[in-house]
Amino acid sequence: MIDSHTHLDACEPPDDQLVRVAAAAGVARILTVGTDPDSCRAALAAAERFPSVYAAVGCHPNNPEQLDERLLRELAAHPRCVAVGETGLDYYRDRAPRELQLRAFEAQIELARELDRPLVIHTREAAHDTLAMLKRDAAGLRVILHCFSMAEHVRECVEAGWWISFAGNVTYPSATELAAAVALVPAERLLVETDAPYLAPQSRRGKPNEPAAVVETARFVAALRGVEVAELEQTLERNAAELFGW
Repeated sequence: MIDSHTHLDACEPPDDQLVRVAAAAGVARILTVGTDPDSCRAALAAAERFPSVYAAVGCHPNNPEQLDERLLRELAAHPRCVAVGETGLDYYRDRAPRELQLRAFEAQIELARELDRPLVIHTREAAHDTLAMLKRDAAGLRVILHCFSMAEHVRECVEAGWWISFAGNVTYPSATELAAAVALVPAERLLVETDAPYLAPQSRRGKPNEPAAVVETARFVAALRGVEVAELEQTLERNAAELFGW
């Protein structure tokens, strides 16, 4: 099993405990994601320390003013960094001017192209602009739609050839449209994640999430797709290995 998107530094338990508990649950690979300079450094430090952990480094759309392109390029070139992001657009929180978000998004698209890294996308209440920018500027890149929330655009995303990653919120009883979207994603473009410490799956909803909980989300996704959990695990592990090169 893999957790294709988590934030170890934001979780309350220490990294060694999170990794140990995840391994006991069958999680063999974890991608921990930086969203600003400090968390990017923390992600790389965790990836250096634990063989099962890899890093993605980026500048979150909620804080585009923290983008230091020279520093991010240096961090992204680290051998344990396997992706750029998360980056994208967030009009729900709307904590940053949209022109700054767009500028930071564009810069990280170009960095992913320069370094030949997959691009991890965060988008919230910004589907139109996110899709337009990806289609315009990210052609040929390996794009991962993290914590997929654009159920109404799933066919469009599939046609674009992007990877689609489902988080714990797909297990919520109210997430019927998101659950329906699971069946429309080709097996070779499917991922699951925790986004820990956020978006815990239904059984632990309201509590902090952690990488081990990705197993619950995967079981839910397997049931939606009508496949055995073991088959889905093999698919997810293969997809992540091909995408991230680990």
